[in-house]
Amino acid sequence: MNVTELARKLRITPAKLREVMPKLGFDIGLRAIKVDPTMAQAILEKLSDPKIRQKYLTDDVVEKPKKSGEAKQAESKKEGNKVIQISERIVVKELSKRMGMPVTNLILELIKNGVMASLNQDIDFETASIIAEDLGFKVEKSEERAGAAHNIDYGKLLQVDKKNAVPRPPVVVVMGHVDHGKTKLLDVIRQTNIMEGEAGGITQHIGAYQVEKGGRLLTFIDTPGHEAFSAMRSRGAQVADIAILIVAADDGVQPQTIEAVAHIRQAGLPFIVAINKIDKPGVNIDKVKSDLANIGLAAEDWGGKTICVAISAKQNLHIDELLETLFLVADMESDKIVADEKSLAVGTIIESHIDKGEGPVATALIHNGILKKGEIVKIGERANKIRAMKNWKGEAVDRAMPSMPVKILGLKNVPLVGEILQVLADRKEIRKLFKNRKELSRLVEQHQATKTEESESDEEKKEKPQVNLILKADVFGSIEAIIESLEKINQTRVKLVIIKQGLGNITEKDVEQAATSKAYLLGFNVKMTAEAKRQAVEENIEIQLFNVIYDLLLFVEEEIKRVAGVEMVEKTLGKLKVLKIFSTGKNWQIVGGRVESGKIMSDLMAKIYRGGELIEQAQVVSLEAGKEIVKEAVAGQECGMKIKGIVEIKGGDEIEVIKIEEK
Repeated sequence: MNVTELARKLRITPAKLREVMPKLGFDIGLRAIKVDPTMAQAILEKLSDPKIRQKYLTDDVVEKPKKSGEAKQAESKKEGNKVIQISERIVVKELSKRMGMPVTNLILELIKNGVMASLNQDIDFETASIIAEDLGFKVEKSEERAGAAHNIDYGKLLQVDKKNAVPRPPVVVVMGHVDHGKTKLLDVIRQTNIMEGEAGGITQHIGAYQVEKGGRLLTFIDTPGHEAFSAMRSRGAQVADIAILIVAADDGVQPQTIEAVAHIRQAGLPFIVAINKIDKPGVNIDKVKSDLANIGLAAEDWGGKTICVAISAKQNLHIDELLETLFLVADMESDKIVADEKSLAVGTIIESHIDKGEGPVATALIHNGILKKGEIVKIGERANKIRAMKNWKGEAVDRAMPSMPVKILGLKNVPLVGEILQVLADRKEIRKLFKNRKELSRLVEQHQATKTEESESDEEKKEKPQVNLILKADVFGSIEAIIESLEKINQTRVKLVIIKQGLGNITEKDVEQAATSKAYLLGFNVKMTAEAKRQAVEENIEIQLFNVIYDLLLFVEEEIKRVAGVEMVEKTLGKLKVLKIFSTGKNWQIVGGRVESGKIMSDLMAKIYRGGELIEQAQVVSLEAGKEIVKEAVAGQECGMKIKGIVEIKGGDEIEVIKIEEK
């Protein structure tokens, strides 16, 4: 949820909301534009308490009786804040005119907030209002679209002329909680195995592919299941026609399940619930359906309207039934799943990265028209020529049909995930876009050059310790997800500053900038060049490389605590004696035992002792008692637990569950 939207619901200004949140124990960072849905709900609940609202918001309620235009103007003069009106979208150049500031200054202000926009590009109301309010303006929402005469209405581009409408393959997005089997399901459907290539068993990037069943095509979008990738997953829902909500039969409805349902409903997608892992012993499908009913998704056989299909992706059970159900749902939506192949091609960028051999690469999903090799396309506000294309199998193609995912090569720079791709026929607009691109590149370089100087001058003004970061990643989606997660880290005692972010391997220039700005140099799914490695040794700069976001976030949190001088202590919560080993896999075991003291909890670290000697540190992944998944088991209770670790546990071993906390 956007900060502006949350402020509107609370009937206060965004500035006041930012001021109040830390006092209530919430911290999203000074420059954050969005608030995590869970945090937003907690803030709404807290500020619904009359006593809390009276304490913090007495004089700041925004909603007042409406006044005439003259009264508003007089009030704004009295308060000394200029009121500007902004529509749902506004062109950057127009916004600069309304604020009476040079357009180059506004573009730099946008860049500082992580928004890359040229003077003729339009931005949404939330972004524009936050920037305007930060610069001291009061914002009112108007109905007309300001300065949009020279911009294209993408809604119109996606409209299909009924005379030319032809069916296109349905686009399906698979969503759900982490580790509920999304990648395995997609793996089974396309009969290839990519799960082992994903770090930590979690899909890190968004991609797409097509499968054929009974002479009909289906396009699947593979969205990351990690909680940090909520922004990418939301985009995945926006480009799809149908959703599959996957729920593990042995785990039920979880926080990301609820989040996925919210994205699906917001996008207005018809969906199917796939209850996965039914091959596991002791699973209770009716319990899962009960959990679904509790969040408003009553199954058809329970008298509701939610289509549920019980499957096992691992054992390839009922996958054909799931695909047939998808086609049935698609047939019911057939009037919407159409395209105009005669129109200019329009698509959405769903993945982008820098390839060592191919340079900037993007994956686009075509919505309308046919994209052809050699055409000039507009992506965001940049013009590029389609020099080469590949399908999801890696085969060279000259044409991309509607609903087809295609890899585009030969781009001048890396587009942002979520940007619109549109074929251009107007030569004047093409020339104008090339000119704008040069101007934007110049401003970005100017901003990057002054960033280090600004951080050094801020060093003198800051009141609390500062942790500087330089981030390099393989794709834009990863950068976005990392930054979104970092903004949620508590910064009460230490300020977290991202000095630079970029794509590609870590270079000598990155090391030099890290040395100058005293920053931690972090890489995600990238490598370092030989020159960077040599320079890092000379400059005594430590480069940290990660391939799982959890590990990167954990490193940053530990460094923040170290800089803040926080002392951590280890607390023993409980001890369990292992009585039986149920099953063993690669780096995990399921064991049964009796809690001898305290209590055992899931999602915590554990020490394994044999004969009184420590042999391993592991993690308690889950607990089960009486065939039910539980969060804890207390002294005297017998339970089963899934342990993630390297050393094999044996009967008679003792497991000590510990919690690391601040002293």
